[in-house]
Amino acid sequence: MILSYKIHTVTPYINWIYFFHAWGFQPRFAAIANIHGCDVCRASWLTTFPEEERNKASEAMQLFKEANRMLDLLDRDYEVKTLFKLCKANSDGDNLIIEKEKDQFVTFPLLRQQTPKRDGSPFLCLSDFIRPLSSGIPDTIGAFASSIDADMEGLYEQDPYKHLLVQTLSDRLAEAATEKMHEYVRKEAWGYAKEENLGIADLLVEKYQGIRPAVGYPSLPDQSVNFLLDELLDMKQIGISLTENGAMYPHASVCGLMFSHPASEYFSVGKIGEDQLEDYTRRRGKSIEEMRKFLAANLQ
Repeated sequence: MILSYKIHTVTPYINWIYFFHAWGFQPRFAAIANIHGCDVCRASWLTTFPEEERNKASEAMQLFKEANRMLDLLDRDYEVKTLFKLCKANSDGDNLIIEKEKDQFVTFPLLRQQTPKRDGSPFLCLSDFIRPLSSGIPDTIGAFASSIDADMEGLYEQDPYKHLLVQTLSDRLAEAATEKMHEYVRKEAWGYAKEENLGIADLLVEKYQGIRPAVGYPSLPDQSVNFLLDELLDMKQIGISLTENGAMYPHASVCGLMFSHPASEYFSVGKIGEDQLEDYTRRRGKSIEEMRKFLAANLQ
């Protein structure tokens, strides 16, 4: 299912912490996004900072004003699109077996934590949150992708500041649209959380049931699985194409999986050994050289 959003409808879902981080500001400066827009409130906000930090806070305030002006301009001509699909699925060891169409299945290999933990807690894999194939009962998983309008990537190329402003806002808009889409999926399309009643602040700290790991997250680090998600979703429907290495274009795009299990949680796969690398390579049907490239950050 494709959902198209006008920019002003997803702006409330922007996590401004990451926007300000991209501009070199620490998280506390992102609090300007929570302040009423009147001059009195903003002046009062400035006084909460030590004298030596007020110039930096003023810069953050100005950046926020300019970001919102840019969002208003972008809202006239552009939309953000999301795509999702709910599929029957089961786990089979560290693989997901996902039904693409009736009686057509995609095997989606995953990685499991392997570094010993001090507290002795289990080594997690995303497949742990899907009912096993041996149960004989199908479970459900969601796949998703979101992207900005590709034309936004070429805006203001002759103005480095505005170009960077659009780039950093584009990243946030793709994520914000994903947040809004996921809320709709939980409450309506999938409907496992019909009674959910969370404000934006709670959504941004993931107080809802379920998780939404995107490709590149610590629990889903292999960029090459973008090809598997494309097989499930046909991402060109919303203008996303993949390079030969699985990178997405437009760059301000995101894709991943949605899990509903009440115990599902985010985690980091961390470092893996040669044994798991070889096993994962076999399950992915790739060469060991390819997988070393995609998993370089996870290799010991």
